[in-house]
Amino acid sequence: MQLNPIPTQTELSHWGELPFTECGEPLVTLTETPRLRLRPVYAALGLRGASPTMQLRSGALTRLERAVSLLPEALGIIVLDVFRPLEVQQALWDWQWQEVRQSSPHFTDTEIYEKVRHFVAEPNADPTKPTPHRTGGAVDLTLFALATGEELPMGTAFDEATDATVTDWFERHPKLPFTSNRRILYGAMTEAGFVNYPNEWWHFEFGTRRWAGCRGMEVALYGSAE
Repeated sequence: MQLNPIPTQTELSHWGELPFTECGEPLVTLTETPRLRLRPVYAALGLRGASPTMQLRSGALTRLERAVSLLPEALGIIVLDVFRPLEVQQALWDWQWQEVRQSSPHFTDTEIYEKVRHFVAEPNADPTKPTPHRTGGAVDLTLFALATGEELPMGTAFDEATDATVTDWFERHPKLPFTSNRRILYGAMTEAGFVNYPNEWWHFEFGTRRWAGCRGMEVALYGSAE
């Protein structure tokens, strides 16, 4: 895998309006391997409805396994979140709302809303407009070193609500090892067929409406997996 700079990405304004033709791929339960570890963070946090069982669409899982194989041999992937039912999406939205309210007590509700939606897709029960994680085609992840089991430093924590979570932040504010570690993750995932959400270095998608928009396609593969 060639270690290239992460390109500047712009969030597409129209992806949420794209249709999908459900391809019928099943959700598959993930299992750990020496280079693929599972850490269901929202179940650990006790979010309402969150399950310790982690699932992805079969096509997305195949590509995740491909991404693992593209990494340097000394590295593996930790999966943090995958398929997320509507109940969990709502619980995450509510949790993030309270986090922002506590950290920025001077914010108005409008300002809190804009901050939260920057990091969490707004819950949506409309079956024609499923949020990415609800499709089973989105995955949140990070890297770890096989020799020690420790996570590689990425410059921010997972789900940290700061500007530095933007995927290419350390291309514009270079700082090793954050720059190279993000390049490794981005390179492996995109080469395997995923697209990245530009505001979150850990979030990648396959088969979703955002994925279709980024690929210049008119129709996505995945609807809601619920």
